[in-house]
Amino acid sequence: MKIGVLGNGQLAQMMALAGISLGHEFVFLDENPDGVVKNLGRNIITKAGDLPQLMEFADSVDVITVEKEHIPRSILEHLNETGKLMPGSKAVFVSQDRLMEKQFLQSIDIALPRYYEINSLEQLQQSASDHGDTLILKTRREGYDGKGQFVLKNAQQCEDAWEQLNTGQLVAEQRINFTREVSMICARNANGDTCFYPIAENIHQNGILALSTVKVNDPMQAKAEDYARRILEGLDYVGVLGCEFFEVDGELLANEIAPRVHNSGHWTMDGAYTSQFENHVRAILNLPLGLTDAHSDCVMFNLIGEIPDANSVLKIPGTNLHAYGKQARPGRKLGHINLCENNAQDMQMSIAQLEKLISIV
Repeated sequence: MKIGVLGNGQLAQMMALAGISLGHEFVFLDENPDGVVKNLGRNIITKAGDLPQLMEFADSVDVITVEKEHIPRSILEHLNETGKLMPGSKAVFVSQDRLMEKQFLQSIDIALPRYYEINSLEQLQQSASDHGDTLILKTRREGYDGKGQFVLKNAQQCEDAWEQLNTGQLVAEQRINFTREVSMICARNANGDTCFYPIAENIHQNGILALSTVKVNDPMQAKAEDYARRILEGLDYVGVLGCEFFEVDGELLANEIAPRVHNSGHWTMDGAYTSQFENHVRAILNLPLGLTDAHSDCVMFNLIGEIPDANSVLKIPGTNLHAYGKQARPGRKLGHINLCENNAQDMQMSIAQLEKLISIV
């Protein structure tokens, strides 16, 4: 089968590596001439509005998927009409807009932090006054890895926040004093078969995921699976989905969803029987889904801004280094390290050695 991917970054790269090993071919479409998938299939570099090129891409593949959600609506609508886009446009539309996403989650009875729709400075001032506590103000679209956000501590900051974000369409969220942040990676194929990975506990640094730790038999697993299943079924979803939650007083509150393979699921490449990338390929081709059990304890370290010396990393027992081949710059995800180990004491020793090489807050 020939798989088309909207995007040519590291998620497309890891998806292709998994799919090629199953005997499939890939075609990538993106505006970026410097994607990291150059040797993994045909690369089409084109402007977003080039409809003839888009349809030529669609005609050349059997199925189309995405590695990112920030794709122009017109492109998604055209591709959805082909019947090849998986997940479908509805799932991507919902995740593109933070307000739509929250309204969808609310409609399927998933608990959320309190939120406000903000379309004017006056609305923002009123919401800040009514709420009486810290709000996280976010752009409805385009924000990721901490971008497009403003921590609003009092009503006096409203004008600065409004000018800084400067989109006219915002959402304000209650700031949560959470116990921890966790995520659920799950998958569903066109037959409606579903699978769920063990949840991961996540630590962020400057709004970017820095560390994910697999939590086998976690007390929040059943609740996270219940919520994830509702989302998959509510969107008639096909593919891998990432769901992020806050744990607060023994309950889960939804943060956001991602209609694609997810950074917090990179541990599955080395710590699970089937990686999230292989299961995404299986799902969009309507193949049987693979086992999602963790075969060892695993911690995933994101490599942000720089990659440590490979020789120093690989000397540490249990390490698996994945470098994406991207140009280094501050705040950019350049790779990750999966540390897998079945002995708790050995795991702690390896973590301590890795932390000397990687800056984790």
